[in-house]
Amino acid sequence: MGNIHLIYKRIPNRVLEREDEVIADFGNIVVAKSEFSGMLAPLLVNGVKVIDNGYRMVYFAFIGENYDILKIYDEDGNFKGLYIDVLAYTKRYRNTIEMLDLFLDIFVFPNGEAFLLDEDEIEMALNYGLIDKRTFDFAYSMAGEILEKLKRGDFPPEIVWKYDWRD
Repeated sequence: MGNIHLIYKRIPNRVLEREDEVIADFGNIVVAKSEFSGMLAPLLVNGVKVIDNGYRMVYFAFIGENYDILKIYDEDGNFKGLYIDVLAYTKRYRNTIEMLDLFLDIFVFPNGEAFLLDEDEIEMALNYGLIDKRTFDFAYSMAGEILEKLKRGDFPPEIVWKYDWRD
């Protein structure tokens, strides 16, 4: 299916660009896969290693939405959970997807247990004036909404369970 060009921006001025292999393209939803590399330390959630170099992801970009979803697998292909970025926007121009990260992330273990991550980062961004109070409140309301939907079983969107890293 070819590749998608991903531009992932972080305040104040970090830009990550990748070319990822597309598994499915529905126009408003793009499913692609990639591998984690260049991480300085593994990500631990609640004491459990959930992301490390060599781990694989299938990610779901939802155009026009304020989140993306990464389905994480370790190097043996075991499903580790869902990683959700809270975003200011997700835009698409032809073969390029651009998103702006709003610090807050959610990790959901396979058993459904969810954790809100990076609250210290967004606090710092607010304190240093990198984001305003409106952006801060928006990120928290988005995260809160997602956590509520997770509790009710209305999240993630159905499509997330239709693909894995072998596709």
